[in-house]
Amino acid sequence: MKIVALLTGRGQNTFKDKNIKKIFNKPVLYYPCIEAKKSKYINSFFVSSENKKILSAASKYGYKKIIRPNSLSKPNSKHIDVLKHALSVLSDMKIKPDILVVLLANAPIIKKKWIDDCILTLQKNKKITSIVPVIKNNDNHPLRAKKIVKGYLRSHINNNSSPSNRQELENNYFLCHNFWVINTKEIYKNNGDNPWSFMGKKVKSYQINKSIDIHSREDLEIAKLFMKKYK
Repeated sequence: MKIVALLTGRGQNTFKDKNIKKIFNKPVLYYPCIEAKKSKYINSFFVSSENKKILSAASKYGYKKIIRPNSLSKPNSKHIDVLKHALSVLSDMKIKPDILVVLLANAPIIKKKWIDDCILTLQKNKKITSIVPVIKNNDNHPLRAKKIVKGYLRSHINNNSSPSNRQELENNYFLCHNFWVINTKEIYKNNGDNPWSFMGKKVKSYQINKSIDIHSREDLEIAKLFMKKYK
């Protein structure tokens, strides 16, 4: 079975060079790169970006460059288009992965064990279309979320019977943006739930205890604290 890791990151960000900011003297993207490299199952490693700094940094860790068009590197660019472009480039190279391990360049909290557990689960269960890390978070439950309508707070979800106590709510999970393990054919089907429809209709969860995407200086400091605690 052909399993490919694809690191994705772009240079057009509000937090400039966030993917190569240093955490413990290593760029943020070093951590997903290296943990994926430790995997027992991944055969090949690639990086998709339009940014020379990201491409250069990832190549130091053995990731082959896929130069992404600027049109797919904007703040409103969709991940599915980035993945399809990368798969097209790989196809031209006669590489057709069965499983694509998508790594997010701005997510330093990631472990080789998590990646391998997810790959193994997808290999064993042919019904699963993808498997992704999630974190449990009932404090930010959708039944407690509000929107502002004509100056007044209104519920996003009309459910007058929902409990007010967090402890009584059904467990709520957020999909993490550190890595996703996807059955490649699902990317072309693109028939799952939005906003990650390219993951297919039967997405399995893999619960972890912490995840953070780097979008600010504050995020960097939070990531450092967590990584230091759980080294």
